[in-house]
Amino acid sequence: MNLALRDIRHKLGRFLLTCLGLSLLLGVVLSMIGIYRGLVEDALSLVRAPAADLWVVEAGSRGPFAEASRMPGDTREMVARVPGVVEAGAVTYQTVETLHQGRKLRLQVVGYEPGRMGGPAGIESGRAIAIRHGETVVDQRAGIALGERVHLGRDDYLVVGLTRHHVSTGGDPVLFLSLRDAQDLQFLPKPSTYRRDQARGAPPPALDTINAVVARLAPDVPTDRVAMEIGRWKHLGTATQGQQEAILVESVVEKARRQIGLFTAILMVVSAVVIALIIYTMTMDKTREIATLKLIGAPDRTIVGLILQQALAMGLIGFSMGLGLVNLAADKFPRRVLLQPEDALMLGLVVLAVCVLSSGLGVRLALRIEPAAALGG
Repeated sequence: MNLALRDIRHKLGRFLLTCLGLSLLLGVVLSMIGIYRGLVEDALSLVRAPAADLWVVEAGSRGPFAEASRMPGDTREMVARVPGVVEAGAVTYQTVETLHQGRKLRLQVVGYEPGRMGGPAGIESGRAIAIRHGETVVDQRAGIALGERVHLGRDDYLVVGLTRHHVSTGGDPVLFLSLRDAQDLQFLPKPSTYRRDQARGAPPPALDTINAVVARLAPDVPTDRVAMEIGRWKHLGTATQGQQEAILVESVVEKARRQIGLFTAILMVVSAVVIALIIYTMTMDKTREIATLKLIGAPDRTIVGLILQQALAMGLIGFSMGLGLVNLAADKFPRRVLLQPEDALMLGLVVLAVCVLSSGLGVRLALRIEPAAALGG
């Protein structure tokens, strides 16, 4: 006869309600882990989209994601002529806000040269940009359908393609434009500003400006050698793909990682305290039953097993319900929630360990109960 199972069946409603409350708490812990994973994955999706081996930026700059980087547009031709470079593309990055069908949209605009590196990693539906002006590819998260037009700056752009999971470090959907359109949007001043600058004799704006050059190298060419040559002779800054990803994570995601990690640790401590209090309360409710077991000669290991099995059952049921709730609600979050099997497995093991440790409070109480308490009034 399993005493833990019989006790759960006797008070099934209260036990399931307790498991539901615990599942909500563990669901929040899972959500925080998934939000962090999604934050990192979204941040890296932008830097991984060009599939580059080397990033060329302004000298003294860490790259277009960590700080400002501006170079002349002909830098791409300079980089493309470096021995070992197979392909190169010029890119620009900027954040814009616009109105679409009465709602405000905040977008990360990426400019690239159609047919060269720097465009989307893949098209979910539709096609890539085919002309130099008037077409755009946007991520599905923006809520813009194929064939619609979106207004940016002075012009309207036709949406010819949709991507998936192309977002900025801030969670904004990425919109791809041709390099010329993106340069006009970023560097061409408004008509009133342009007239004012012309009236005071200011030089015309430099429109042929880019933020970075992405390059792909031959398989047998060392990346460090090409980076050293570009830095020495072209007086430009360079970063490998791995270095650019590390810079992005350290400069943009690091604070969010620490905050989410601290919040997750606090929630795990709260979960441990809640489980301990629940087990303690359930043990107090069974004081007479435990005393009766001792009176009839039941060994201590039977009583310890009763409490430990209930704690493990509560943890497993609560964790399973929390995991199911998070999977159902993951698509409703404003940021991407990425739940990986290894994270769920690790948290499940942590929950089991917490249940075992938290049951110690109830075990201590049960072992101190005197058999004579079963004869009390």
